[in-house]
Amino acid sequence: MTARTASITRQTRETDISLTIDLDDATTVDISTGVPFLDHMLHALARHGWIGLVVEATGDHHIDPHHTVEDVGIVLGQAFREALGDRHGIERYGTAHAPLDEALARVVVDCSGRPFLDYHAAFPETLIGRDFAASLVEEFWRSFAVHSGLTIHIDLLRARNSHHAAEAIFKAAAVAIRTAIRSADRAGMPSTKGVLE
Repeated sequence: MTARTASITRQTRETDISLTIDLDDATTVDISTGVPFLDHMLHALARHGWIGLVVEATGDHHIDPHHTVEDVGIVLGQAFREALGDRHGIERYGTAHAPLDEALARVVVDCSGRPFLDYHAAFPETLIGRDFAASLVEEFWRSFAVHSGLTIHIDLLRARNSHHAAEAIFKAAAVAIRTAIRSADRAGMPSTKGVLE
């Protein structure tokens, strides 16, 4: 199998991001975005998705974490799309539920090549920690879906704690993505069209 890896660098007036992803070797996970809660969520995504991930990001945190969260989602999506290649021989679909204490999330993924996010998550608290708005969870996943070419459905089924809610979403997404990108027992393209785009 060809190595499913990618490295992307993106620099704007708001952020400077370097990211490397390895879809088949989770040995290396090293994440530093300057946004501690985002680091925590990306670690969960990498560990539970069995994905190698190195992220170095700086951003205009003196304003708020929004630009960094959104732009890391963009770059991760770009890297994921490149690493996944033509999607030949993958399972294509993945579904997972993940709990964290009282919180329960469901994520369904289709490596369709058609970017789409359907997001239903009512967070019980608007702020996670000191400065991470719960709304940034949706911003991250929208950026990722658009730039990865994945269709993603996210449902937060219940929660009483916003930290737990966000973490349940990231963990469910990780497991769903891991399932969708693994090698299938069959050969060929998992599409009636013959391509995924």
